[in-house]
Amino acid sequence: MAESMNELGPAAAGLILLGAILSLSIFADAVASRTRLPRISLLVLVGVGVAVITQLGLELPDARPLDGLGEPLIQVALVMVAFLLGGELTLERLRRTGPLILIVSLSVIGVGALAVGVGLLALGFPLALAVSLAAISVATDPAAVQETVHASGDTRLRARLLLGIVAIDDAWGILVFGLAMAALGWALSGDGQQALLEAGWELGGALLLGTAIGLPAAWLTGRLAPGEPTQVEAIALILLLAGLSTWLGVSSLLAAMVTGMLIANLSRHHTRSFNEIEHIEWPFLVFFFVLSGASVDLSRLDEAAGLTLAYILLRLVGRLLGGLLGVRLARVRQADLPRDIGLALTPQAGVAMGMALLAAEHFPAHGTALLSAVVASTLVFETFGPMLVRRVLR
Repeated sequence: MAESMNELGPAAAGLILLGAILSLSIFADAVASRTRLPRISLLVLVGVGVAVITQLGLELPDARPLDGLGEPLIQVALVMVAFLLGGELTLERLRRTGPLILIVSLSVIGVGALAVGVGLLALGFPLALAVSLAAISVATDPAAVQETVHASGDTRLRARLLLGIVAIDDAWGILVFGLAMAALGWALSGDGQQALLEAGWELGGALLLGTAIGLPAAWLTGRLAPGEPTQVEAIALILLLAGLSTWLGVSSLLAAMVTGMLIANLSRHHTRSFNEIEHIEWPFLVFFFVLSGASVDLSRLDEAAGLTLAYILLRLVGRLLGGLLGVRLARVRQADLPRDIGLALTPQAGVAMGMALLAAEHFPAHGTALLSAVVASTLVFETFGPMLVRRVLR
């Protein structure tokens, strides 16, 4: 009995760590509600604390929390987020969104990504880092913007415009990121033809997989009774998307977004599946944020300090200039828009960190710098982003 208690196997250790992470997330929620600190930042800091204990305290630089279980949990969380984002892209919503949101959104995305990419290249950073961070910079944290706008009680055009932009912003981010990874694979490969085929498969295969799962799911959704059958359907979709996209070597984010978009547009009762996923999404996101923070290599943080600072400043400049351009282009349509509206789109969280993890897998030589820069900048953008939203609304 005593001997068995002294031996903590990997299965028991994994279960204890999962329980501890979820327990800490409850504490983080309590702290966030009392201090107004973003709970996402607190969860990432919990992960950084895990990295400090394992890498500095236990001197295990290559230790990976949850070992082989961490990667599937991260993958499932990312697929859930992308699936829900796809559900936002209904034809009815896009028609209701109108040209104004598209003009400002595309201006902020285009100018922002260009500023980050060109700026990092001009500062001498490698092409893979510059293009990856340019694509990652497109994503915005819709929850932080929505909570700040709702708390302000503002119903003017600028508030409605911000809510409309963040509803589709991360979807643009996934598309841009998929194209950027495919283009980088082609540009950095010695065999241009083979790289082009792989890039085409990563994007085209994702569209095929999303369609192959989305069409039958759209037919099935609504024909199942609400409750447990719908929950099973929703979980089955997520697991199939995560597993098949990994096996086939296609973009899991794009495949999940296509599936969500097809279900939302073709099924009359599409809200059931999305609601079930929303109910179970948060525990997986807790693991995702904590494990993302724990993946930072503390021994090489000083190498990423310059990259992190450059990325933060360039993204802020890009958002500001993109907003200026969008407002100028939209002046014919609307005059009541603040010139600095792009600064209200600076909060950045889950999708950006997921992209960083995927980019680190694509380019392992730059993985440490990339992850460190995105994790550190996420803490900054999540903390100060809501302040910029309030400033723009004022």
